[in-house]
Amino acid sequence: MGWSFKLHGGLAAGLGTALLVLAGLTWLPGTLHLSASGWPTAAIFALLFPIFIAALVRVFLRRADRHDMWLAFRCLPGKVEVALGALVLSGVTLLTVSGVGEGNVQAAEMKEGRYFVFDTTPYKRGTVEVSRSQYLDVLESDQRSMFAIPGVLFVGAAYFALTAGELRRAELGAWK
Repeated sequence: MGWSFKLHGGLAAGLGTALLVLAGLTWLPGTLHLSASGWPTAAIFALLFPIFIAALVRVFLRRADRHDMWLAFRCLPGKVEVALGALVLSGVTLLTVSGVGEGNVQAAEMKEGRYFVFDTTPYKRGTVEVSRSQYLDVLESDQRSMFAIPGVLFVGAAYFALTAGELRRAELGAWK
């Protein structure tokens, strides 16, 4: 496998790991002040789209089906397979547990010392005032989703990049 595939997959896996760790930290008491400004979200998505789209393009250029991709993934070292599997499993677990807990409320915000959330319950959609504790719960859930979803997508990009590298290595080996 070429160095560019390893670099691409390693960068994506590293960013995914960092985001999943941040998502896990939202379970600790208190809120992460990292997401109070808009720059972390902008930085996450500024990196996510080029890395993820480049990984998809690399896979599409190989013209492989799911079976070939799975076989290529199985050719990766065992530690890499386990690490990617553990990252995906932890990300999906974070998202599942987070989605079950908060119900139909999201987008916590504070205006003039009062706490509001957006209620998505059918026929009752709108902004409602809530207590501080419910506001903090919704804020943590929003932060968890903000870090976990891109984290899982980065891990997916790592899977695609490394699998494309193995497919490329197999193609070059077939011509020698």
